[in-house]
Amino acid sequence: MPSYRRHPLVVPVLLCAAVVLAARPTTADGEPGGDGVGDGPGSGLSARVARLYEEAAVATQQYEAGRVEAEAQRAKARRLEQLLGRERQGITVLREDLGRIARAQYRGGGGLPVAAQLVLSSSPDKLMRGQHVLARTNMTVGNAIGRSRRAETRLAADEARAAGARQALERHTAQLAVLKKGIEQKLEQARWQLQGQADASVAAGACRGSERLDGSPTNDKGKWAVPVDGYTLSASFGSGGARWASRHTGQDFAVPIGTPVRAVGAGRVVRVSCGGAFGIEIVLRHADGYYTQYAHLASVAVDQGENVTAGQWIGQSGTSGNSTGPHLHFEVRVTPEVGSAVDPVPWLAARGAPVG
Repeated sequence: MPSYRRHPLVVPVLLCAAVVLAARPTTADGEPGGDGVGDGPGSGLSARVARLYEEAAVATQQYEAGRVEAEAQRAKARRLEQLLGRERQGITVLREDLGRIARAQYRGGGGLPVAAQLVLSSSPDKLMRGQHVLARTNMTVGNAIGRSRRAETRLAADEARAAGARQALERHTAQLAVLKKGIEQKLEQARWQLQGQADASVAAGACRGSERLDGSPTNDKGKWAVPVDGYTLSASFGSGGARWASRHTGQDFAVPIGTPVRAVGAGRVVRVSCGGAFGIEIVLRHADGYYTQYAHLASVAVDQGENVTAGQWIGQSGTSGNSTGPHLHFEVRVTPEVGSAVDPVPWLAARGAPVG
């Protein structure tokens, strides 16, 4: 056994480490607490959902762009095909005109050579003028047919190139569709894993801690923002229903699980809690004295007492607590407590963040 007498500082250092470890807070399932970053099994799931959320958005944009471009190429090919059809019809008409001229020439001359017609004609000068006009007419029609044939060749080449480009785009769009579907499947699986963690936290009445989300956007200082993107408005402020003891106290934004939730304005986090009807919730206090609440979350990305900026991601939407489906419950209050809510839609609109 090694002797600690040779290293008199070892024992105090070990004692200090033991005190620090003993003093760390623990979560409901006995794991070390702290800021929640990298805590416990499933760590990084919130960030993974956020990344997949962005990847799905990019894949959707690329797929839609490819689909639109493929449709434009199909329309171009249809236009070229119509032009080619008209050009071919024109050549047919010109050929018919040339045939009529030839037949008329044959009938007028009786099938005799021009020299014989000159000998037998009562007016050689008149005959020569007629032959000159006829030759010019033949040349004009022949030139027109030549031009039409060249135009037909060009149009056919353009049509072939357009068809090739369309087919390449359609193959690329099909590949994008497969990529998009794969990302969405991964995202859906990760979303419900995240929601499972949220449900476990709510059941235990203890939050896992915050997990920071990379790429959190911010607005200009003093600006206000709508709390989520890509939403559908569902239950509105003051609406009634069997789900609430009285009237609905906020505005619901129907969004998928894992949708980044942003602070509508700069403020301070006065509450991060798990459990109860609101599930996982965050309450912010703003400089003008109002409070905003973000409820039924799947994760949080801020800590109590932290200052946040307008537009900063503070968590991810979910369906924790008393919730019938994935959505963000958003409230504006004059105090941090339930029962002091005001209609959030005109409140946001008055601050330059209209909801619609």
